[in-house]
Amino acid sequence: MSPVQTQQIVAAIQAGDLGRAEQLSRTALDASPSDENLLLLLAISLHMQGRPQDAAPVYAELTRVQPLSSEYWNNYATALVGSGDLKAAADAYAKALDLDPANATARSQLGATLIQMHEYLAARDLLLDAVEKQPESLRARVEAARACCRCQDYEGATDLLRHWRLSVPVNDDALQLELAEVLTQNNEIPGATELLEDLLARHPDHHEARVQLAHLYERRNRLDAAHAVLAPVMQAGSGSSELQRIRGLHVEATLAMRGKDAAAARDLLVQAGPESDTDYNHYFQLASAYDKLGDTSEAMDALRVAHEREADERRYDSPEFYAPGAPAMPMDAPRVSAEQFARWPKYIAPEMRDSPVFVVGFPRSGTTLLEQMLDAHPALQSMDENPFFNRLAGILGQHDRRILDDLSVLRQFDCDELRKRYNTMVGERIERNWDLRLVDKNPLNMLWLPMMVRLFPESKFILAVRHPCDVILSCYMQNFRASTLAAACSTLERLARAYAETMQRWLDDVQVFKPSVMVSRYEDLVDDFPAQVSRIAAFLELDDVAPMLQFDRHARGKAYIATPSYSQVIEPVNRRGVGRWQRYREYFEPVLPVLEPMLRHWGYAGS
Repeated sequence: MSPVQTQQIVAAIQAGDLGRAEQLSRTALDASPSDENLLLLLAISLHMQGRPQDAAPVYAELTRVQPLSSEYWNNYATALVGSGDLKAAADAYAKALDLDPANATARSQLGATLIQMHEYLAARDLLLDAVEKQPESLRARVEAARACCRCQDYEGATDLLRHWRLSVPVNDDALQLELAEVLTQNNEIPGATELLEDLLARHPDHHEARVQLAHLYERRNRLDAAHAVLAPVMQAGSGSSELQRIRGLHVEATLAMRGKDAAAARDLLVQAGPESDTDYNHYFQLASAYDKLGDTSEAMDALRVAHEREADERRYDSPEFYAPGAPAMPMDAPRVSAEQFARWPKYIAPEMRDSPVFVVGFPRSGTTLLEQMLDAHPALQSMDENPFFNRLAGILGQHDRRILDDLSVLRQFDCDELRKRYNTMVGERIERNWDLRLVDKNPLNMLWLPMMVRLFPESKFILAVRHPCDVILSCYMQNFRASTLAAACSTLERLARAYAETMQRWLDDVQVFKPSVMVSRYEDLVDDFPAQVSRIAAFLELDDVAPMLQFDRHARGKAYIATPSYSQVIEPVNRRGVGRWQRYREYFEPVLPVLEPMLRHWGYAGS
C-alpha cells in the first residue's frame, strides 16, 4: 500500500466519510489482500459505521496475520460482542488476555461479556483479580462491584466502593455514571444521587443522568424534584433515546401511582411496555396499578408474568434456590435443640439497655412501620435493614461449619469477638450514637434467633404479626432485591409454605430460648395507634411516647428509607392494607390449608 493511499483512507475516516474509507480500503486490498494496515483501516471503517458483523471477519483475518497481537484479538472480540456472538467474544478476549496479562481493557471487557452471558461468578472472580492488580483504579472497582451485585454479593460491592468519595472528582463522566448505577444497584441511594446531581450540574442535557436521577428522587420521596428533572427528557424533540423515553415513562407511572392516579399509571405502563425481555419489574408495576384499580384478574396475570421472568433471571445468580426440592425459604440459619441449649455455658453479656432492640417478622408484616416509630424516639437509633447475622454466621462457617451445628462450642472470647464484629458492621452503616439504644430491624432475623440470643441474651424482641394472607399478597406483589425472598415468592403456594415454615420455626425457637418478646399485631396498631404505642413504650421501658406518635413527620425528614414500604411510612397510620387479600380470595383458596395452623395460632381463623 502506498503512503498516498494510506493518507487518503485515514483522511476519509477522520472526515467521517466512512463509506469512502471502506471503498478505498477494499480497492487497495484487491492488490494486497494480506496487508495488515489495510485490513486494520477497513475494520475500523466498518466498525465506525456500526457494522460489527462485517468488521468481525476482517479482525479475524488480522489475528491470522498477527496471531500474537493481544490488541487484534481484543478488537476481534469487541466486534464479536457487537455481532451478538458472546461465546466467541469471550474466547477471543481470553486469548487477548493470555497473550498480554497486563491488557486491562481485555480483562474489563471479558468481565462485561461474562456478565452478559450470565456467568456472574466467573465475571466477579476475573474482575476482583483486576482490582488486586490495580487497587487504586476506580474503574476496576466499579466493574468488580457491578459483578458482585449480580452475584448478590452486596457486602463485597460495599467493600469495593467503601471509599469511592476519595476518587471524587472522578474526571470521567462515563465512569461517574457507571459508579452511580452500581451504587444504586447496591442500594446506596444518597451517594448515587450526589454523583448524578454533580453530573447534571455540569451537563444539563445529559438525558441518561436525568432519567436515573428522577428515579432516585422518587425513591427518596422527593416527588416534585423527580417531575422537574425528568420533564426535559420527555419533551418532544429533546433528543432522548427510545430506551430513555421508555424508562422515563416508567418513572412517570411510579409518580402517577404516588399521586393516587392508578389509571394514568396503567396507561403509561401500557404505552411504554417493558424495557427488554428480561424487564420483570415492569410487570410488578403494572400489577400494582391494576390492583389499585380493583382489576384483580389483570393484576394476577401481570404478577404471573413478573415472577416467571424474574425466575428466568434469578436462576443465573441463585440456581440452587430454584432446584427441585429447594426449601420454600432458602435460608441456611442454625438450629438449636432444647438439649443443645441446656449445654450452653453462661457468659458475661450486655445488659438489656446495652443490647439492641430486635424488630422481626415475616416481610411485609409492618416491621418498617415499627422501626420508624421507634427511631422517632430520642432514646433510640435505628438503621436500614442489614443481614448482619447472616454475615456473622458466614464468618463462623468459614472457620468451621460445625460451629453452626452446635453453638455451645463458642467461648466467652468468641462471643465477645462476634459482638465486636456486629458493632463494627453497624458503625459502617450509621454514625453510631452510643448513648442511644440500637434498633435492629430486619424481618428475617427471626430465623437467626439462636445467634441473637447467644450474643445478646438480654435483648428485647418485637415480633410484627399481620393477617397471613395480607402478608402473602403483599410479598407476592413485591419485587424483592434478595434472591432468597424472590425465590420464596415465586408462587403463592411456595410463599404460603415459606410463611408457615418460618413462623413455625420462630415459635419453636421461642419455646426453647424464651426471649423477652412482645407481639405487635398490625391490625391492632392501626385500629388504636396511641394505645399500642404506649404498650410498646412500656415494654421497652421508654418514657414520653409523643415523638413515636408523630413518626410520619420524623420519617419525612429522613434523607432515605431503604425498605420497599418507603412511600407508606411517611404517611400517618391507616387501614388501607387491612383485609386487602379478600379481593383475591379465589386465588388464596388452594393455599389456605397450608396457612390454617398459623391463622388459628395468631387468631385470624375465620377472618
